[in-house]
Amino acid sequence: MIPFTDEELMNPVKSVIEKIRPSLALDGGDIDFVTVKNAKVYVQLKGACIGCASSGNTLKYGVERQLRMAIHPELSVINVPIGMENDIDNL
Repeated sequence: MIPFTDEELMNPVKSVIEKIRPSLALDGGDIDFVTVKNAKVYVQLKGACIGCASSGNTLKYGVERQLRMAIHPELSVINVPIGMENDIDNL
């Protein structure tokens, strides 16, 4: 169980994501923070990351790994497809 509230996780998660963004930009991609809900981090991959065959690996072994190392080992990351930002409960 994660000992932090979703609100307490927001700023640390945003900070880690901002550190990841330049790496994605090198390949023409980008990532936006959407929210944290029930210890799940919702992000939105953009640019070249959309439809990229490696985007799943980017989320799992890039973004999620960094968040787990920096904040807590039980965090998980979910990509929010463009247009689904207001419907994350169904992802």
